[in-house]
Amino acid sequence: MKIVVLDGRTLAADGNSWAGLQALGEVEMHDRSSPEEVVTRSRSAEVLITNKAVVSAAAIEQSPRLQFIAVSATGYDCVDVRAARQRGIPVANVPEYGTASVAQYVFALLLHLCHRVGLHADAVQAGDWSKSPDFCFWKTPQWELAGKTLGIVGYGRIGRQVAAIGTAFGMEVLVHARTLPKPPVTVATLDELFARADVISLHCPLTPATAGLVNRQRLQLVKPSAVLINTARGGLVVEADLADALNRGQLAAAVVDVVSREPLQPDNPLLAATHCVITPHIAWATREARARLLDATIANVANFLAGQPTNLV
Repeated sequence: MKIVVLDGRTLAADGNSWAGLQALGEVEMHDRSSPEEVVTRSRSAEVLITNKAVVSAAAIEQSPRLQFIAVSATGYDCVDVRAARQRGIPVANVPEYGTASVAQYVFALLLHLCHRVGLHADAVQAGDWSKSPDFCFWKTPQWELAGKTLGIVGYGRIGRQVAAIGTAFGMEVLVHARTLPKPPVTVATLDELFARADVISLHCPLTPATAGLVNRQRLQLVKPSAVLINTARGGLVVEADLADALNRGQLAAAVVDVVSREPLQPDNPLLAATHCVITPHIAWATREARARLLDATIANVANFLAGQPTNLV
């Protein structure tokens, strides 16, 4: 069985191992693949594994031996599922591996906004505290989460974990989701959530219905003191509208770990926006989460080969 890994580097760059895959067949490993290389490298594959490399209809059509596509991620928009279905090629993903890591990262971002720990630590090293006439100082307002309203858009595994952490901090939780959540959270329409929340955190999938849900019209509803956090998908946000809202002071800050085109392009309007923090899509990337993801991907391949496919999309 010929197994081709199109972009394995991000999962195993610091020691997480693909070794378990070797027992399942002949493995051809690539750190990354351009669109042209995806087409070429897929032609010999019976099993294709991708993380973010786009497996297009053309790649599928030109891969006569292809029997199975494993996505080493939860989102599978990198695969033309319709083309795969037409060929009778099953596609599997990993629906759960990074819940704890992503939820933890949401609050890492939020606490960064609350306290700017790094900024103040750097100021101490620069001598600002030694020169201070007072026993303490702060360069930015310090912000307490207790009593604030956390608005969560999407209430899957990660959204629920973020709600639990927010509740532990003493926050009131508002949720907008396709399915009605149970108390202690409060259900809200999307517009109500944007109008009421002090913190808005996005956790819904990117679909035609959710693309651009953070747009000029909706941003006009938010409090000037509100902050937006996006660890889901960049396409949920109309980035030019968010940049304009930040520059106008329509909201206090935004922290995004994802953008509409990755890697980040130099002309992305968020780069020049005020009070915008951008991190390089790392909410999922703890060593522990990547190990779970790798193990689950290999298990999906093994189960397919055993005639009992799992996590089919």
